[in-house]
Amino acid sequence: MDEKRPESVLSSPPAAATSSGGRTTADEKLTPTPECICRGTPPTPEQNEGPYYKPYTPKKTSFRGDVENGTPLVLHGRVVTVDGFPVGGALLDFWQVGEEGVYDETGFRLRGHQFADADGRWRLDTVVPAEYPGRTRHVHVKVQPPDGEVLTTMLYFPGERRNHLDKHFRPECLMDVHKTAEGWSAAFTFVLDG
Repeated sequence: MDEKRPESVLSSPPAAATSSGGRTTADEKLTPTPECICRGTPPTPEQNEGPYYKPYTPKKTSFRGDVENGTPLVLHGRVVTVDGFPVGGALLDFWQVGEEGVYDETGFRLRGHQFADADGRWRLDTVVPAEYPGRTRHVHVKVQPPDGEVLTTMLYFPGERRNHLDKHFRPECLMDVHKTAEGWSAAFTFVLDG
């Protein structure tokens, strides 16, 4: 039974010509069409870093070992330009609270940085942050392309009862959140201007 591939208006040509005159054989595979972010997507909004940012965080892609409790959360996504091109090697620096709603100000618990891969993809294994006085659930992040300006922003969870009460909340920074067997999965694409 043949599997049909969806046709794309913005399909890219194969990475290399095939030996069968443009058709693939059983031993050859086409390069998948990359995810498309349409031109004109507005840049991710800048937000303040707040009083709890700390520089010189350790490089890590998981905060799970930083806490004993909490609902598992996988944050993941891409960093792209406003034209939809991936920003490989972008620096992402995350910080957040755990289920107690308190930032670690003496160490680097629930704090760390990583680099996006060549396709602009990133992933952070963490826990769902708590609400705390005056704030809805959120995760702070700084994103910096190689040799570019730093974007400081926050990521938010949809459907939170306190979103509309938080003066910092930006609907443009809502993540796409889904429940999984292990906890939660949340996706976000950072769109950088310039």
